[in-house]
Amino acid sequence: MYEKSKQLFQRAQQSIPGGVNSPVRAFKSVGGTPLFIRKAKGAYLFDADGNKYIDYIASWGPMILGHAYEPVVKAIQEKAPDSTSYGAPTELEIEMAELIRSMAPNIDMVRMVSSGTEACMSALRLARGYTGKNKFIKFEGCYHGHADPFLVKAGSGLATFDIQTVPGVTGGVANDTLTCAYNDLDAVKKLVAANKNEIAAIIIEPVAGNMGCILPAEGFVEGLRRICDEESIVFIFDEVMTGFRLAPGGAQEQLKINADLVTYGKVIGGGMPVGAFGGKKEIMEKIAPLGNVYQAGTLSGNPIAMIAGYTMLSELKNNPSIYKELEEKTAYLHQGLDKILQASATPYVINRLGSMISIHFSDHPVVDFATAASADNQLFNKYFHAMLKRGVYLPPSAFESWFLNNALSYDDLDKTISATEESLKEIL
Repeated sequence: MYEKSKQLFQRAQQSIPGGVNSPVRAFKSVGGTPLFIRKAKGAYLFDADGNKYIDYIASWGPMILGHAYEPVVKAIQEKAPDSTSYGAPTELEIEMAELIRSMAPNIDMVRMVSSGTEACMSALRLARGYTGKNKFIKFEGCYHGHADPFLVKAGSGLATFDIQTVPGVTGGVANDTLTCAYNDLDAVKKLVAANKNEIAAIIIEPVAGNMGCILPAEGFVEGLRRICDEESIVFIFDEVMTGFRLAPGGAQEQLKINADLVTYGKVIGGGMPVGAFGGKKEIMEKIAPLGNVYQAGTLSGNPIAMIAGYTMLSELKNNPSIYKELEEKTAYLHQGLDKILQASATPYVINRLGSMISIHFSDHPVVDFATAASADNQLFNKYFHAMLKRGVYLPPSAFESWFLNNALSYDDLDKTISATEESLKEIL
C-alpha cells in the first residue's frame, strides 16, 4: 500500500537527516513510514503510491480553503513571470500590511518575515529592546518556532520526541526563559513576583495547538493581560496557527483580548513560506530602520508569498461566512466523534475551538502539557494508523491539533466518523 513511500523514505535518509526536513514528518512518534505526498486538491492528499486521504492537517493550518485553491494558484501564476524575488520594496507589501491591519485588532504596524519562527524570534527581540529587560515567560507545551530561547519545555516536535533539553541552546539563553504550566495563572503571578522588573514579555499560543488543541481556561488570558499592564510587560500572542483561522481577527477577536504584539504565519502566505509580526506603533517603531532593534531578511515581503497571502486573506475578509461554515463542520465532526467514542467506552477528551480540534485518550480534562502527556498516547498511535489505513490523514502525533479546511464536505466528515468507529473496533 505504501511501497513507493517506503522506497522514497529509504532514499531520503541518505541525503536528508532523518529523511525529512521537519521532524514530526518522520512518523517516529506514531511509528511506520512517513507518506510522501505527490499532490493535493481541495480536502484531499494523494501520496506517491496513488492513495487518497481526507486531510486534517491542511499543511498545519494555512490551507483553510483547501489545497490548490484556484484563486490563489491563479494569482501566483500571474505574478511569477514578473520575477520571484526583488530584494526591494513593492506596492503589494503595503497592500498586504493594510489588509492585515483592516482585519486584525490592535495592529498599527506590520513587518513581514519568512516564517513563523522568524516572526516569534523577532517579536521577542523587539519586546526586549522596547522594555530594556531580558527575561520572558513562555508556557510548557507551547511551541513558538525553533529559535534558541523558545526550545525550553516546548510543544510540537519537541513534545512528540520528548526533547526537553536541546543541545546547542546555551545556559545563558535558557536562564532567561521562564516557564509555567499553561492555564496556571497563580504560577505566572509567582514567577513575575520572583523576577520583579526583569521580565520583558509573556508569549503564549492563545489557543494552544502544539500539545493537541488546548483552550485557555476562563479568565486565564484576561489575567495575563492584567499582569502585563501592571508590570509593564509586553504581551505577545503567537497567532501563527490561530491568526485568520479562528476569526478574521484571529484569537484576539475570538477571545476579545488585546495583545501588544502578534505573530503570524501559515494562513497569511496561502501556503507559501511567510510570516509577520505586528502591534502597537510605539513598540513597532523600535524596529530598524526607525529604531535600533535590528531585523532584516532578503526574502521578507517576497512578491509570490505576498500575492498568495493577499489573495487568501481577501477571500476570508470578503466572505466571513467561511468561519461559520468551518465552525459548523467542526462541531458536526465533534458530535459524530463523541457518539462513537462514548459507545466504545474508552476514556477520551475532545477539545475544540473554531476549526481546531483534537482527541485525547484520557480519563481527565486536558488543560496543559502535563495532562496532554499523561493521556494514552500509545492508543492514539494505533488510532492514527487505523485511520490512515481507511484513508484519513491525521497529524502524526498526539501533540498536534487537527485543522479543518472548508473544502471538506459533510460526506468527508461522515466517512471520518465511520472510519473512527471501524478503527476503534480494530484497536480496542
